[in-house]
Amino acid sequence: MADFFDIDESITKGYDSGIVGRIFAYLRPYAGIAVATILTLAISTAGELYIPVLVKDTVDGALVVSYAMVAPGLMAGSEPVALPADPILGGRSIVPSSRLKAIPGSQRREYLASGAIGQASLYLVGLESPASPRAAAQGEALAAARALCALKGGEVLAGPSHAVLPIEILKALPPDQALALRSADTRRISRNVSILLSVLLAVLAATFLQIYLSSLVGQRIMKDMRMELFRHTSTRSLAFLSRQPVGRLVTRMTSDVETINQFFTDVLAAFLKDASLMAGVLVVLLLLDWRLALVTLATLPPVLVVTLISRTRARDAFRRQRTWLSKVNSYLAERVSGIAVVKLFVREEASSREFREKDAQLQKANLGEMYVYATFRPIVDFLGATTTAVVIWYGSKMLGLELLSLGTLIAFINLVGMFYSPIQDLSEKYTLLQSAMAGGERVFKLLDSTDTIPDKPRVAMPDPVRGHVQFQDVRFAYKAGEWILKDLSFSVQPGEMVAIVGSTGAGKTTVTNLITRLWDIQGGTISLDGIPIQDLPLHGLRKAVQPVLQDVFLFSGTIADNIKLGQDISDERMRLAARAVHADEFIEALPGGYDSLLSEGATNLSSGQRQIISFARVLAHDPALIILDEATSSVDTETEGMIQRGLEGLLSGRTSIVIAHRLSTIKHADRIIVLAAGKVAEEGRHEELLERRGLYWNLYRLQYGGTDI
Repeated sequence: MADFFDIDESITKGYDSGIVGRIFAYLRPYAGIAVATILTLAISTAGELYIPVLVKDTVDGALVVSYAMVAPGLMAGSEPVALPADPILGGRSIVPSSRLKAIPGSQRREYLASGAIGQASLYLVGLESPASPRAAAQGEALAAARALCALKGGEVLAGPSHAVLPIEILKALPPDQALALRSADTRRISRNVSILLSVLLAVLAATFLQIYLSSLVGQRIMKDMRMELFRHTSTRSLAFLSRQPVGRLVTRMTSDVETINQFFTDVLAAFLKDASLMAGVLVVLLLLDWRLALVTLATLPPVLVVTLISRTRARDAFRRQRTWLSKVNSYLAERVSGIAVVKLFVREEASSREFREKDAQLQKANLGEMYVYATFRPIVDFLGATTTAVVIWYGSKMLGLELLSLGTLIAFINLVGMFYSPIQDLSEKYTLLQSAMAGGERVFKLLDSTDTIPDKPRVAMPDPVRGHVQFQDVRFAYKAGEWILKDLSFSVQPGEMVAIVGSTGAGKTTVTNLITRLWDIQGGTISLDGIPIQDLPLHGLRKAVQPVLQDVFLFSGTIADNIKLGQDISDERMRLAARAVHADEFIEALPGGYDSLLSEGATNLSSGQRQIISFARVLAHDPALIILDEATSSVDTETEGMIQRGLEGLLSGRTSIVIAHRLSTIKHADRIIVLAAGKVAEEGRHEELLERRGLYWNLYRLQYGGTDI
């Protein structure tokens, strides 16, 4: 069987600034929420970047801390921490050793040789005030340090607020005494831990708000877009809608709109977060140590190359996967819908074989997509680990040469991990971006369609509507050049019941579509009460002229809902309409009566019952003109007689047009119009037309098989 499925639409599409611009236009009503989302994103990103810096400060400033004695003015532009030019230091100052890492190695060696920088690693003790409960323990520890220092030929320098001792003396003290001297460090650690917890809580809250707000924006935009699509689609002409499969229109309003929601919640939010995090990491790396940052950046080109290759492969794999998924879904939908035909013609095995081939291709496409990700992730992980190894190797050498602090190296390792995680995330979000672009393109293509019935009324609806209908030289074709109606002219007087008959394709149903302006004519004039219907409000016209169509459609819901259709119709009026067409006889026999629920397509009612409910629906809305288009084709002879009796009273005084193949249903019409080749072939009452032995007589004779007429 030929593979004939609609797969010619674009399935994946790269970044398109035009589509993105149109999507962002829906963001304007929610600009405030969008700004709040960006602020929360900035807070969470800043918090994540601050954590490695805080860890560095804890390591360098409290865990692995030492000081150096320097000559006055040596650290110009770098504020000393304590004892600037203190007399006890002989006019020298003490600065953290980490500050000396910024001095080039050769110059630092010169300073060390000249004595501008002291050789020994020192520790600066902040002395507790005498009133502090920790002062006694610190005094004992300081006395022990002096004694130990004296044994080794050194000394502890003490001033009014600080003391300085060699770092090896501090390490040689018992833990409790060393801890007493390092009380400032423990306080710094406690403070940094408190700050860390606060930052983590702020990041948690900001991340929650960012995800919630971006989802809120996406959902509201999706709702607005879906409503606009629904309103737009419902106003398109039948000429346009007849060219669109229902499944395609439903897909536009559901899955395609959902991809735009994903654009805001998964793609845009992730891109902004990942891009800001990566840029922030690079800035922090350069601020911490530009030399090691350059070494880190030198390892990135392979990552960029792998990412570009993976993105191209992922796009192709995703395109194949979506193409074959579309084919499989289409095949399944068609075969399941036509399963009765498959069984009757014993095509189960052939259908299974065809489906197996398509399913195998889909599996191959799915595996191809998984192969891309299975390759990309380990490669990025490997490159990330390689970069970390390079940072550790080069950073440890700088650490050995005292060009880098341990806290800075730890911060670099953490930041490199933070940099590579967004790379993986951005690459994986690329397929979602493609879906969003393709979905947006299809949605906007539907929104850009202009094929509609113009509604530019020049006059108001007549009040009341009498129901005088006139066709004057009407010409119409569904396709250019294939004329259905050719200069058709006839009139229907107010209160008159006119039947239109003819062979299949004569244009009977077309007349119904034209009076209600479901289609517009290409020539001539159709008027209602002497006014061209193009000059009347479309809403008013369709309220005044209501057809009972050949194909009955009832919505899921109650019978009462289907009769009222959301209009302000009283229960009494609804019941009167149902009683007039004898629908009450079977409705009231149902367990729920008028509140009985109908299944999808009202399959829990017979076709005849569905038709009768459609009669009640039209009659309850009390139009000026009723058109019955093959309205009795789905009911049996007994039900047809019942309906005819009910309609006789309700149609009196109201214009009605009856289109029927079953000529027995129109014997009592005031006038019968016989159409042939798009024109009026005959016109008159039932008996008159039979007497003429023309086209109507032929139709009647053929329909009733030579019965005495």
